[in-house]
Amino acid sequence: MLRKLFSYFVPVTIYKTNSAVSKSLEITWNNGELVLDSQNTNYSYGSLQRILRKGLKYIGFERIRSFNSILVLGVAGGSVIKTLVDEIKYTGSIIGVEIDENIIQMANHYFQLNQITNLQIIHDDAFEFVLKTKAQYDLIIIDIFQDTNMPNFLFEDFFINRINSLLNTNGFILFNTMVINKKDEERNLLYKSKFGGNYSLRMYPKVEIHNELFTIKKLA
Repeated sequence: MLRKLFSYFVPVTIYKTNSAVSKSLEITWNNGELVLDSQNTNYSYGSLQRILRKGLKYIGFERIRSFNSILVLGVAGGSVIKTLVDEIKYTGSIIGVEIDENIIQMANHYFQLNQITNLQIIHDDAFEFVLKTKAQYDLIIIDIFQDTNMPNFLFEDFFINRINSLLNTNGFILFNTMVINKKDEERNLLYKSKFGGNYSLRMYPKVEIHNELFTIKKLA
């Protein structure tokens, strides 16, 4: 494919659309890889897939294969789901929650998420879904951005406590955050302070420059 070959020299955009949720979205060939981007940041594949793969590696691929259920809040193009299924060979249940219907359509068309048999994608707001679900999960992946902004609710006590209540004992939270300025650094330090003795938390700063990952294990 010529566009794929050209992408090793310059990114080649093959589809672009506007979204009420994400504003500008585009599918681009970049270095031989199909990626989903917003106006100012990578949404799926590319650098984001590398970031989340590192977080999964910290948890441990063999451990993840033993999990029964995984919740992904913020699906986008599904790069973390592809890592779970294609690389880790995870065969348990995956529930993906995505607020942007345009993104779901793009993910199914360009990245074939609808062909993954152990995946169910739910079109819903992550906050609303977390309030409603009665299920328990062994791994909860939080990867929610609106371009380069992160919704405030992700760092509020009510949401944090609700996420923790959905997590099985010895389960993990993998939380991808973006740190661009001092305010973001302070926000993340405050978030870290909210987890006491029943949790084991690690921070991994400056993953792909502006991202900071949290892995949080529920001990009891």
